[in-house]
Amino acid sequence: MKLGFGLYKHMLNTEHYNFAKQCGATHLVIHLVDYFGHNKDNADQPIGGADGWGRAGNANEIWSLEELKAIKKEINDHGLELEAIENFDPAHWHDILLDGPKKKVQIKNLKQLIRNVGKAGIPTFGYNFSLAGVSSRDVEPYARGGAISVGMNGSVDDRPIPNGMVWNMIYDENAPEGTLPRISHEELWQRLQYFLNEIIPVAEEAGVKMAAHPDDPPMPYVRDTPRLVYQPNLYQKLIDIKPSTSNNLEFCLGSIAEMTEGDVYEATDTYSKQDKISYIHFRNVIGKVPDYKEVFVDEGDIDMVKILRILKKNNFDGVLIPDHTPQMTCDAPWYAGMAYAMGYMKSAMMLVEKE
Repeated sequence: MKLGFGLYKHMLNTEHYNFAKQCGATHLVIHLVDYFGHNKDNADQPIGGADGWGRAGNANEIWSLEELKAIKKEINDHGLELEAIENFDPAHWHDILLDGPKKKVQIKNLKQLIRNVGKAGIPTFGYNFSLAGVSSRDVEPYARGGAISVGMNGSVDDRPIPNGMVWNMIYDENAPEGTLPRISHEELWQRLQYFLNEIIPVAEEAGVKMAAHPDDPPMPYVRDTPRLVYQPNLYQKLIDIKPSTSNNLEFCLGSIAEMTEGDVYEATDTYSKQDKISYIHFRNVIGKVPDYKEVFVDEGDIDMVKILRILKKNNFDGVLIPDHTPQMTCDAPWYAGMAYAMGYMKSAMMLVEKE
């Protein structure tokens, strides 16, 4: 198992590379889109406001091979490995998600993007096939000692998504007034089937694993739109819909523990046995939807050392990153929270490896 660190676009610089390495990371999972939400300093814990997190990028400009190679070289030059890119820009695939008129053009562009990722030597691309994205959460002193974190307080945001927005980002400022039509779970699965049928063969050829994130929060509907993976068994449905070594999972322990059915240990065992976990968001929570809180890695309902033992038993050799962390009361809340999580993770991994 490898200790990794997640960085957003505005963090791709020497300061953050050095910080990740100082915390013990050997690998990075990076975002090439920033989700600033209410606070740039809290950009790794978006809560999904009604007006979105910002503007999507240019629909006609996918990330080029030269750009990806340059980012990878920069990371390698700082003594780190680039394990994965996490999430498409909504501008690149909004009509794939929405079954809109541009989906064939967008799928063609995504295929080229995945080819670029493979040629750049980046092994994994994480994604979340969701219309609403992360939503319905708030920011409060939920964690130990009043540390600021995120959670749900018993209700879900049911306001329809306005036209021109998907995944909490505005891709068309001139979209006609109105909201997205309500669709069924079956319709969303059909859209995913189209995406996987088209993209997985290209990913296989490119040597890239596509890694699907579960819904966050894992509710059946959020903002009047259906969700795909809101119970642990639905991960199996996603795997089986397009069997392939490139159809994998971005395994978020917090999201799975928040689900109302199943068991996080059983799910970890099931999917690591199948060698379907590409990388792991290693975070802890208290409670289940719609009433849960994200807390310190050693504070929540999940026995994180037990998770590591299951992964070791099943020969998991992928990357674990801390994902969200509560922010500590000091001059550098995000850095302190991340350093605490990384120290715990490194120690726990060493303990389990020596057993």
